[in-house]
Formats: sequence, structure tokens, C-alpha cells
Amino acid sequence: MTERNTTRRRFLRASAATVVTAALPATATAAETGWTVAETPTGNTLYDVEYTDDGAYAVGAGGVAIRRTPDGWRKVFDGGVTGNGNSLYGADVTDDGKQIWMVGSSGAVGAYDVETGTLYNHSKPTGSTNNFNDVSVTGPAGEANVYVAGDSGKIYYSFENGASQTWNYVTPGSGSALSAIDFYDVKSGHVVDTNQTVFQTTDGVSYDNIGIADANVNFYGVDSDARDDVWVSGGGGMVFHWDGANWTPTDLGDAGLRDIEVTDDDRDGFTVGGGGKVFDLTDAKWTQDATPTGQNLKAVVRGDTNVAVGAGGVVVEN
Repeated sequence: MTERNTTRRRFLRASAATVVTAALPATATAAETGWTVAETPTGNTLYDVEYTDDGAYAVGAGGVAIRRTPDGWRKVFDGGVTGNGNSLYGADVTDDGKQIWMVGSSGAVGAYDVETGTLYNHSKPTGSTNNFNDVSVTGPAGEANVYVAGDSGKIYYSFENGASQTWNYVTPGSGSALSAIDFYDVKSGHVVDTNQTVFQTTDGVSYDNIGIADANVNFYGVDSDARDDVWVSGGGGMVFHWDGANWTPTDLGDAGLRDIEVTDDDRDGFTVGGGGKVFDLTDAKWTQDATPTGQNLKAVVRGDTNVAVGAGGVVVEN
């Protein structure tokens, strides 16, 4: 995922490196930390959330998409990209904030124009009907480079805005499912798989393995801010940071952390996960925020209002 309205974006080459244990019990109440539950028009699990020029959008099970308005969250559409109910698992926004791209089950790929209300269907790239878990887009609406990661272990990419016949694919690793993908530049970014591996690219086509040795947890989220500035969240409450030479792991407890968003200066951010867990990075120190939900959180985005989404259609805001 890529944040908007803020910034856009030694553990493992030396396996004997020390794991930092940074999780602190949440001592403040949810009211004191500022997180509140918002009313939403869906009970479907929400898997991703992004800021556009038209506010925050969230997508989820059954192909639902909802938008944050001055009057609360409102449904934009349901039924998915093609109206057949395919769930939407990942989303990202063009650099100008005008289109939100989304991907999901059975090869679903689409783009929604927040200015015109038009939903474009780009499903089944190269004929693939695999489940797609995440998407990253770079460039403006109508001219985007699109990168789609899914269960097949392949990255499907188009350098021509997802137009038919412009898609190709690459398998960066062993074929293990790809959990998350994020790009910090036009053709430069990172992707993580379920085989405890992080890959990087600087041309959008070829990928290099940069770790993480001996991680021993599944990877769920990635925030790619530069070639030498990458954050990964995973199982067992683990967060990893890459500085271009080494991975530094931090243990935040036992919750599976499904998503992570950190500012480019590595000073502030959030990671979220199971049981309504939110961990807050402030001045480069992680602490746990109390939240008013026990639902599993799937994604978080930073903005004028920070938003996390998850199971049961839950939305929490700060």
C-alpha cells in the first residue's frame, strides 16, 4: 500500500543480530488514543483502504467499495469489478489521486475514476483467473504502470494503463504466493511472498532477492519508500526494516500484522493486525494503541484522518 496526503512514498544478513522487543502494553484507553469506530454501510470484511482526491476508499469481500464522505461512509458499489461478486483484496491510487485501482479473486482487476464515477474493467490479465492479493500503480490516471501480485507467485504488469494485450508477467521467486507489493518510483519497488522472501526491482521486470533469512514468520505487508528504505510486517508481531544493507527486526508481540505504513523519514507510522491491534510509530518508537474493536484489522492508511479497516466491515479512525 501507498499512503497519500502525507508522504508517498541486521537481522538477516547476519543471523546473529539482536531482535528488538518494542511492544508495550496499551496503558491508555481507546478514547485517550483517539481511535473511534465509524459506522459503515457493509458487514463485509474490508481488506484495503487508500486515500484519493475524493477522500478515503475501502474495498472488500463481495466486491464492495465504500467511501468516506463528510456525512460518513457511503457505499460506492458492490459486486466487484464485473458485478459478479468477486472479492477485492488490494488497492492503490494513481499519483494524481484521480483513480483507485483494485484487484481480487478470480483475476479481478479494475480502476475506478473518482471524478467521473466510471469503473473500468481490466480483469484476467493474460487470461489469468488467479486470486490477486495486492496492486501497486505509479503515474497519473490514464497513464499508469500497474503491478499486480497474487497467489500464483507471478507479478502481472502493464506499462500502458492495463490496456488489453499490454500485460506480461514475471515470477520473482519460487512460485510462492505473493502477499503484498508497493512501488516508490515509476518502475522501482518491492514485493513480499509467503516463503519469507522480499524482492526488489528497479525496472519493473526483473527482481532480486534481498532477504529475509531466518525470519521464521509469514510476511503480510510491505511499505516501499526507497531502494534502501523498506518496511515489512508479518506474523508473530514482527516488523522488519531494510536500510539497504541490513534488516532490523522488531518484535511487537504475537498478533499477525497485516499491513504497515511508515513515513519516508522513518519517524512515524502504523502497523495493524489481529484482534484490533494497532501499533503506533512516533518519533521512531513503537507503542501499542488501545482501540475500540477486537476485529482483525487488515489495512491502514495515513492521512488527515488515519483509517484502519478489517473484518465485519469495521472501520476505525484516528
